[in-house]
Amino acid sequence: MSTSTADLLEFYRQMLLIRKVEERLSQLFLEGAIPGTLHQSLGQEAVAVGVCRALRESDVITSTHRPHGHALAKGVSLPSFIAELLGKTSGCCKGRGGSMHVGDITKGMVPSIAIVGGGIPIATGMALAFKRRREDRVAVSFSGDGGVAEGIFHEAVNMGAIWDLPILYVIENNRYAASTHYSRNTKLEQLSGMAAAYGIPGVTIDGNDVLEVYETARTAVERARAGAGPTIIEAMTYRLGGHNRRDPCNYMPEDERERALEQEPVKRFEEVLLRGGHAEASLLAKMQTELETEIEAVVETALAAPDPDPEEAFRYVYAESPES
Repeated sequence: MSTSTADLLEFYRQMLLIRKVEERLSQLFLEGAIPGTLHQSLGQEAVAVGVCRALRESDVITSTHRPHGHALAKGVSLPSFIAELLGKTSGCCKGRGGSMHVGDITKGMVPSIAIVGGGIPIATGMALAFKRRREDRVAVSFSGDGGVAEGIFHEAVNMGAIWDLPILYVIENNRYAASTHYSRNTKLEQLSGMAAAYGIPGVTIDGNDVLEVYETARTAVERARAGAGPTIIEAMTYRLGGHNRRDPCNYMPEDERERALEQEPVKRFEEVLLRGGHAEASLLAKMQTELETEIEAVVETALAAPDPDPEEAFRYVYAESPES
């Protein structure tokens, strides 16, 4: 592929942003600043960035209980994202969504759905709406390897295939559904093989190679936009942390985790940039420092922001008229 140095550095900056934000969120959670629980995308940054870079702002995505990378890659602003996870009124969902329900529809991200597989039919329905309205838009459903075991995955993909809907079904195979290895949930060596049952393309790719993810997603998006229907993309990656922040990861073999650390996407892409002469180590170090400074400033502002008013706890439970 032919990609400018500026584009390559932007791929890196976006992945690094997600990584640094996740690291800071981990600290905030341990300090008790984040309510609820925390499902992080450490190690999976290339999937979110590669796919979302192939989309327009008007295209939409649905996410999972692990949505942080998707949100930042799709353009949810850092201040509104951080404020949301801290439960503040300045958050993108006014502090009511938190970690598992973050999103901003104005940026093309439906607030994420924590129910396993829950975003798949919603993305399919949106793709159907785009087609019926003759809108030049594409939907992307992100799910994990555990999500494909849900019946709704098969119902939604079958409908998407029958109607040639403009949608990508992206399976982030991070090897574990909570603590269960994906090989215990299927006889398939590759989950993309499910595509054959629906008569649509399916491909398994290196989900830690951001450029491979981008090229694959771009091809699938162009196909969907042209009216040729869905594609299943299985992106093989690895969750570097636990299922949630409290998970000690005892079920992950130590040698497996060590190999995953050697192949993690941010470090790999740093090496691509350095070997290709696209950046000096000093530039990458400067980018890291600048992002850490930016994130810390955003965190301090968010911590000082007001909490939601308890008297408004029941607001937004039901739809309100535009005049409200």
